[in-house]
Amino acid sequence: MRIAHTHASLREAVTREGFTFVHGDVMRGLLAASGPLSDWDAFAESWNDLELDRYMADGGRYRRRRHAVYEWRREGVLCRKPHQPHYQSLDYNPMHGGLARWFEPISPAAGDGASMRAILSFSKSLFGSLSPATSAWHIETHQFRIEAGPGAQGRPTPEGMHRDGVDYVLVLLVHRRNISSGTTAIHALDGRSLGHFTLTHPFDAAFVDDKRVAHGVTPVDAIDPASPAFRDVLVVTFVSAATDTALQPAD
Repeated sequence: MRIAHTHASLREAVTREGFTFVHGDVMRGLLAASGPLSDWDAFAESWNDLELDRYMADGGRYRRRRHAVYEWRREGVLCRKPHQPHYQSLDYNPMHGGLARWFEPISPAAGDGASMRAILSFSKSLFGSLSPATSAWHIETHQFRIEAGPGAQGRPTPEGMHRDGVDYVLVLLVHRRNISSGTTAIHALDGRSLGHFTLTHPFDAAFVDDKRVAHGVTPVDAIDPASPAFRDVLVVTFVSAATDTALQPAD
């Protein structure tokens, strides 16, 4: 697996392999070129105010999250859409699909601040270059905290190796504390292993062409069971707005 270092090499890697990993120091520079990260500390701090995910089919209480939806049209206007549920079909998420899941919204400060806008701007530039015919994007953003405790693993992807049912995915590490593992694996659609890596430092990132590859993350364990242990990531998904109705439940 080659590691991308520039916008061009990142685009080439996703085109060639269906995914790429970007080291945090490189990713921070790429994001800063798309917009200021002046509120990053407050943005990262907002992960301390996530709500428990009460839809876990395995009964787990190890996942906290918030959610927001945006639209971005070719003319360059980014708009946050009214709060709405997150929906995946059973084809893509047999564990939690087929259900309109309402999560608490990402706060206005985090969702409309400089860091989120820089992340979305860079993502739109990259994914737009990979799909130049797309005139509008439906974008979903998810703040996740996966917690581990004494004798209890946290499972970043309880559904296992999967696709999200979108066009492109960004997974950006915000923070991790007192955990081991959490290794991301990428597989071809025929099950072949294509690569693996672990997001360990803030801004470490994975970009995925969801139409071409599946991804999954191994469970995390607390290194010191007596101390808080968690993995904080921002997941951003892009899908052509022409097809996003397929992601929405019927009224």
